[in-house]
Amino acid sequence: MDRGMYQETIMDYARHPRNFGHVDSPDISYEDHNPLCGDQVRIELKLGAGGRIEQARFTGRGCAISQAAASMLVEMIEGKTLDEVKQIGRQEILDLLGIPISMARMKCAMLGLKVLKAGAYGMGGWPGEDEDEAWPTTSR
Repeated sequence: MDRGMYQETIMDYARHPRNFGHVDSPDISYEDHNPLCGDQVRIELKLGAGGRIEQARFTGRGCAISQAAASMLVEMIEGKTLDEVKQIGRQEILDLLGIPISMARMKCAMLGLKVLKAGAYGMGGWPGEDEDEAWPTTSR
């Protein structure tokens, strides 16, 4: 797929997000925002048998990159366990987006992952979040 096709895909996900909305009685719900640009994402998860994600939804507002990345991520995680979710890293999100992301837009692209991992770990963040290596390939 060429870069233009990836850009079209991002715009499609931003305009027509998949799994947008709420989960009835979610087992995990977490929300955060990027104070620099105002992007906001909330992810809600319903866990099923064996701790697998049975239903995943997100809501939010912001730029096309933050909303498309959150939509793609939520679509990708259904059927995974929380341990599998904890292993999702920056590179997987960048691969989903398929275009180069500037450092200025990296927090936009990673907001959904930050929210998902905070919910999965049951805290407001995860080890290393504020370090220079804030977006490792896999979580620690």
